[in-house]
Amino acid sequence: MTDLYLVRHGETEWSRSGRHTSVTDLDLTEEGVRQAQALRSTLDPAAFGLVLCSPRLRARRTAALAGFADPVIDDNLAEWFYGDYEGRTSDEIRREVPGWRIWNSPLPGGETKVHVIARLSEVVARVRDSGVDKAICFAHGHSLRVLALCWLDIDIARGQSFPLQTGSVSIVGYEKESPAIVRWNA
Repeated sequence: MTDLYLVRHGETEWSRSGRHTSVTDLDLTEEGVRQAQALRSTLDPAAFGLVLCSPRLRARRTAALAGFADPVIDDNLAEWFYGDYEGRTSDEIRREVPGWRIWNSPLPGGETKVHVIARLSEVVARVRDSGVDKAICFAHGHSLRVLALCWLDIDIARGQSFPLQTGSVSIVGYEKESPAIVRWNA
């Protein structure tokens, strides 16, 4: 059974300010570079039989700085597409739509929950079918949370209970035969 490591990209200007970033292709801040480089001390690229990465620059750069020079780009790992809310903070959105949360509210012009669950379920299947002991995905805060929820077969609305810090490593795997969180936000 595979252990799947989930690595959220290092800090960007927009992640620092809480702005929703999906298709806007931002680079890492100096702090984001430090976060990504710090991963070298905890992650050995040779230990992973499958290395997947979002196509976005911030994820690819995090992977490279962490020592993973040639990850397989998987478009399914791209961040949840925020549509009209791209570049806006949750507080700004809530001024117009009180109580708005990505986990239970629509995204005008953006990706539906059904679609994001479908594409991240494909990543889960790819990892589980790989036969490797350890796999790793470099991606984004919301997409990695959805990936973990798909791994655990938990309703997407629970995503609000699993925040991910920039530059963090989390692990999902198994406790005996049951899908489980092994480590979160390490």
